[in-house]
Amino acid sequence: MPEAKSSKPAKPSNIRIGIGGWTYAPWRGTFYPEDLTQSRELEYASQHLTSIEINGTFYGLQKPASYEKWYQETPDNFVFSLKAPRYATNRKVLADAGETIERFYASGVLLLKQKLGPINWQFAPTKKFDHEDFEAFLKLLPASIEGQTLRHAIEVRNDTFKTPEFIALARKYKVAVVLAGDSDYPQIADITAPFVYARIMGTTDKQANGYSAKALGAWAERARQLAAGTTPDDLETSAAPPAKAATRDVYLYVISGFKERNPAAAMALIKKL
Repeated sequence: MPEAKSSKPAKPSNIRIGIGGWTYAPWRGTFYPEDLTQSRELEYASQHLTSIEINGTFYGLQKPASYEKWYQETPDNFVFSLKAPRYATNRKVLADAGETIERFYASGVLLLKQKLGPINWQFAPTKKFDHEDFEAFLKLLPASIEGQTLRHAIEVRNDTFKTPEFIALARKYKVAVVLAGDSDYPQIADITAPFVYARIMGTTDKQANGYSAKALGAWAERARQLAAGTTPDDLETSAAPPAKAATRDVYLYVISGFKERNPAAAMALIKKL
């Protein structure tokens, strides 16, 4: 098993840019060198990006050995975000998700150690905002386990969440509301946690880097403003901003869209930052 590699942190260091997963056949020969073995794709991706959102955890529990392997194959300052299991979020009564949440964290997640970034709890577009229902769920999310601080992001995809009541609830429990960029999903750019979690979905096959240089520049500037604790004027919010602006970590992932171009877009953003 290859040793973890060191590399210089992204600048600014509190902004991390990545993609969803690292295994995708069309990336071979476009992102990955043609002669690179598949077993070294994560190692390669982690040397060109500063974070990756793991999607496989959404569909089922992973083995502890997998988390250990991912830890070993990536640089010391690399960070993974994980999509939480769908069995926790795709349910009528969210208060019943406690056992699923406990199993998820007991499956080896903490073996990522300092490389464990935010957990993305993604909800279906049909799930509507109900204050009591969602507060019961947020109470189940652990702030820390075995001394390791945990970060949680909530990805909601129904217009009923575009309300100050939901923003207040997210701030109460210090969870980030996932910022959906360039998509048909509701955009909620309110800052609700000590970090920001953004997923931009507008890559196209018409641009070599997935986005135009102008669009990439715009997202780079938005990331800088979000990291400084302010919300860009061209993003949609649902409530008043926090009373005080404070620097925040930003995790930005290029997801969906024309997936073949997502690594190029992420690398171009890193270069601009």
